[in-house]
Amino acid sequence: MKKTALNHIHQQLGAKLVDFAGYEMPVSYTSVNAEHECVRNNLGVFDVSHMGEFIVQGPEALQLIQKVCSNDASTLKDGKAQYTCMPNETGGIVDDLIVYRFTAEKYLMVVNASNIEKDWKWINQYNSFDCELRNVSDDYALLAIQGPKAVEAMQSLTEINLAKIPFYHFEVAKFAGCENVIISATGYTGSGGFEIYCKNEDAETIWNKVMQAGEQFGIQPIGLAARDTLRLEMGFCLYGNDIDETTSPIEAKLGWITKFTKDFVNSEALQKQKEEGVSRKLVAFELKEKGIPRKDYLIVDANENEIGKVTSGTMSPSLKKAIGLGYVKTEFSKLGSEIYIQVRNKQLKAEVVKLPFYKA
Repeated sequence: MKKTALNHIHQQLGAKLVDFAGYEMPVSYTSVNAEHECVRNNLGVFDVSHMGEFIVQGPEALQLIQKVCSNDASTLKDGKAQYTCMPNETGGIVDDLIVYRFTAEKYLMVVNASNIEKDWKWINQYNSFDCELRNVSDDYALLAIQGPKAVEAMQSLTEINLAKIPFYHFEVAKFAGCENVIISATGYTGSGGFEIYCKNEDAETIWNKVMQAGEQFGIQPIGLAARDTLRLEMGFCLYGNDIDETTSPIEAKLGWITKFTKDFVNSEALQKQKEEGVSRKLVAFELKEKGIPRKDYLIVDANENEIGKVTSGTMSPSLKKAIGLGYVKTEFSKLGSEIYIQVRNKQLKAEVVKLPFYKA
């Protein structure tokens, strides 16, 4: 298993470590609920250094990104980031990712840890453009400092006015005494905060200073289990669960990041899907009876006919109710639709609801 630059710190803190995408990662330090509430109410710090980073640089860097990604990266300005996905040629999704624009000729693509090798091959396969791709995943660490107190707690570590960085924008600046750190107002929790990209050799210094600066604000280290419950409360897709090589962005309700103002991989087929409709859609649901929905549980109608499958589910720590995402036949995707989750031998009533589940 690979280890991040902060692995020894997680061991010292007594984290429960698991194999995640080939990395030894902290799944929890205390309890999932306590860590979840810490981020919702104060702030927490995640080591997500397992994520992949590709730099695309050259006169035609934008053309390559436009070809492989569904969103329209031509709308990006320097210092702005964009959520997007890479469609495959058969209607599914290779990966979802964030694209950062530094200049008109330099971009950063941040991809999921489990897909680094696959994504690298996929993008290179389409690189007939005048640009260079560099895989810098092993050189960079990534900390996610998330929660409503993140701006106030971290301001002492930089001269940049953190409150002035808009959502999905970033600055490259000195942070915690380290040069050329990317401070990005992005995250996967819905509670605000920043993602900090730095060189591996600076990771421990930054971690320690972040923990010191956050101490009076109740900062805690947070594991991947709470990251999952936090993202699910917002209805954010998790690659491998809610989206994969077999789910189209139209089915996954990612039409908002699928722009047909340009040509991209499989764009014609996806545009046809958008115009003609799809047979299934990803929905959010709340259980109306006692139980917890889990990945791959069947979704059925009132007559116990199978209509879909759960892709993510949990007992929401913030809402104290069972929530989930899943694909259902389109006729059951309207808000308020009654569906049933098959838990063991029982069919538990659920209702299709609007996202996000959690509203700050």
